[in-house]
Amino acid sequence: MALSRPSISVDLPNIDIDGKEHIIRTGGGLVSVTVYGDQAKPPLITYPDIALNHTTCFHGLFISPDSASLLLHNFCIYHISPPGHELGAATISSDDPVPSVIDLSDQILEILNYFRLGSVMCMGAMAGAYILTSFALKYSERVTGLILVSPLCRAPSWNEWFYNKLMSKMLYYYGISDLLKELLIHRYFSKEVCGNLERPESDMVRACRKLLAERDSINVWRYLQAIDRRQGITEELESLECKTIIFVGDSSPFHDEALYMSAKLGRDSSTLVEVHACGSMVTEEQPHAMLIPLEYFLKRFGFYRLCQYNDSPRSPLDLCCKNPKLLYPKHMGLKLRPIKTRVSPPQPRTSGS
Repeated sequence: MALSRPSISVDLPNIDIDGKEHIIRTGGGLVSVTVYGDQAKPPLITYPDIALNHTTCFHGLFISPDSASLLLHNFCIYHISPPGHELGAATISSDDPVPSVIDLSDQILEILNYFRLGSVMCMGAMAGAYILTSFALKYSERVTGLILVSPLCRAPSWNEWFYNKLMSKMLYYYGISDLLKELLIHRYFSKEVCGNLERPESDMVRACRKLLAERDSINVWRYLQAIDRRQGITEELESLECKTIIFVGDSSPFHDEALYMSAKLGRDSSTLVEVHACGSMVTEEQPHAMLIPLEYFLKRFGFYRLCQYNDSPRSPLDLCCKNPKLLYPKHMGLKLRPIKTRVSPPQPRTSGS
């Protein structure tokens, strides 16, 4: 059963799409799914981090015209919100049991079956990346590829366990307090955009802070409880069948976790993209840094970027080929593994050659 809400229009330059929110009844309760684009196209599903939904976790990436011409041109987007994280969500009843991460990944299967989707491309951030990786391990035939942003794969470290317990207590007893918002903001963003005594915080961070205040604290607490009780999945990663690309900022608290996961997956099946001076939420803080690696990744599956303007190259890679220096990591703000990004200069001849 699905309850439809009014259509939501999203204005992107030269790209006309309509988003429609569906409230789908699953075995674990109601789940909000917002669909953008032509449902005849291949599906791409997203899943956000704690206290976020698609408007706060993936908006920066999808609103970019270049990214939209790659993603919205090739896919129909299904933004899945964690239970109770959609705009205007009511507090989930205390009679409903707190879901596990397995429950949340099983909900995804029910959603795919509701929309009659086969194999899907998946994009998840932090906790959402863990949920989608667990889904891919359990239902490998339903996943085409994984796009993971600052992913988790191990059980919580002592440091994460402490912060999760602190946030859990604050959510349960004090709601979305100013201190809780600070903890979440530093989970998502780098110090470069969070501001300090010398410079104000960015508009992006201020907007996120405002939207966090609109979250229902009990619903956020339930998602936090689920991810805090997760088990490590590193041993299972060797059996992951789909190709994976991992993005992580070098200032992310989950940077080491992402490197560990990439090493476990191996270079044959995964690509690691480290973004300089960026926090966990690369999709919001530096979405432009994702475009070229994403295009390389999606080309493996036969997808390509749509040219929007007659006077622009068909692909961002074309522009880089005209000026090889644009591929240098210092110009891109990236450290790419195993993608080769530096053009080696010719070696000088020695006197004996």
